Amino acid sequence: MEETWTIGRVLTWTTSHFAEKGMESPRLDAELLIADALALTRLQLYTQHDQPLIAPELAAVRERVRRRSRREPVAYITGTRGFWSLDLQVDRRVLIPRPETELLIEKALDFLKPFRQPRIVDVGTGSGCIALTLAKERPDARVLAIDTSPDALAVAAANRDRLELPVTLQRGDLLQGVEGPFDLIVSNPPYIASGEIAGLMPDVARHEPRLALDGGPDGLVLIRPLIDQAGARLAPGGGLMIEIGHDQGPRLLEILKKDGRFEAEAVHADAAGLPRLATARRVRA
Repeated sequence: MEETWTIGRVLTWTTSHFAEKGMESPRLDAELLIADALALTRLQLYTQHDQPLIAPELAAVRERVRRRSRREPVAYITGTRGFWSLDLQVDRRVLIPRPETELLIEKALDFLKPFRQPRIVDVGTGSGCIALTLAKERPDARVLAIDTSPDALAVAAANRDRLELPVTLQRGDLLQGVEGPFDLIVSNPPYIASGEIAGLMPDVARHEPRLALDGGPDGLVLIRPLIDQAGARLAPGGGLMIEIGHDQGPRLLEILKKDGRFEAEAVHADAAGLPRLATARRVRA
């Protein structure tokens, strides 16, 4: 007789299959997808590892494994992604929130400590991960989230409404048409050089929206005007925080210094030790 497919056996087989496919985190991917297919937590996969699976459950697992084997990101398959303290809905209309972007949240919350009822704008909000997290952590803040993509704004609106967080969403091109002053401007803009996108991991290059990745020939085509516009919309002493590529720090510091309206320019490393976040403060009057 054919051996029964239990949760444990399916987990072992799927992990091995993903490893053979060259997945970066085969065990984690297997756990997340099987848990999603069976409506269980990852812990329950182990407490119920001897439980046999019925045909519809096996079919649900197989469909998720098939999609992941084609390098579709796990977050798009499950439709969710954890970020900071939030569980966000994501799909192919938005960039998947990354752990390294939590560095921006950490620095932003530290910066905002002296402020009461801070005025914040998130440029290129995508799923809304930055704006919604800041709104949750600082309930007194007035948060505006901007994106040029109607599809991205629809995802952000769904997350906002489900989480019941007071974030204003607006379609726009960077900060054009937006009136300040703001105490903090944050952004995770497209910063990958156009010629480098094809060389990214297949999960990213094939599936995530190019609009959220492509930063032009040098990766800075949107960052330059963003810095210029931010300088005109920040209150004196207000902060600017922009996520960047690991090799863009020196150029960002040069742009900020040449602008002349900023001080305390710095580049901060993420948990992997890579330069990830450029910060500056508007010169005080």
